[in-house]
Amino acid sequence: MPIYVKDWDIVVPGEVLAEGEYIAGPYVYKDGNKLMAMAIGIVECKKEVIKVVPLQGPYIPKVGDVIIGIVVDYSPTTYILDINSSYKAILQASEIIPPQRNVLAEDLAKYLDVGDAVICKVVRFDKYSDVMLTCKGKDLGKITEGRLIKVNPAKIPRLIGRKGSMINLIKKETECKIVVGQNGFIWIKGKDSNSEALAEKAIRKIDEEAHISGLTQRIQLMLQLEKGG
Repeated sequence: MPIYVKDWDIVVPGEVLAEGEYIAGPYVYKDGNKLMAMAIGIVECKKEVIKVVPLQGPYIPKVGDVIIGIVVDYSPTTYILDINSSYKAILQASEIIPPQRNVLAEDLAKYLDVGDAVICKVVRFDKYSDVMLTCKGKDLGKITEGRLIKVNPAKIPRLIGRKGSMINLIKKETECKIVVGQNGFIWIKGKDSNSEALAEKAIRKIDEEAHISGLTQRIQLMLQLEKGG
């Protein structure tokens, strides 16, 4: 059973991925004996299953995802966050307000106001109810410095790279702390605005060129040239 692709290959619609008794996973269809790609995306091969992770599409929450949300409203006990999805996200005020305080007696805007950004984790989601978030944990919480940018959430796997190779390259070359939200929001904090701007430039290049092969080499060259210049 010949297979013509490997993990992390970029494919286009109609491209032949394999022939034979392989199982067509998401965004793959069978045409006779051939498995064909249905979308521009990244190949994943697991045993006999071949699937394509699209490089276009909305963010669909999953439990365990680390995301970045923007506060858009609040009630006496909850914050409502924009998570770049068609689903509404809820963060309980008790996640932010100290336990010795009475939530109902507090002005929630003192802790998080409309427009504030928060690094959170998805703790519950079933497509029939709101997304429930937590901001308790290592590297989670309100963002108070640095810059926040937004990319296509479908490009996040390409931005992270195989075993974190791409994002680690950017972190190393720019010396920035970067938190990649699975929903497409990305927080960058560097030693100065120039390092943050360079990291942002690299990330936006990945967002624009995720479908083109040889991207890692181009990003590395760009970062080295920018630093050298």
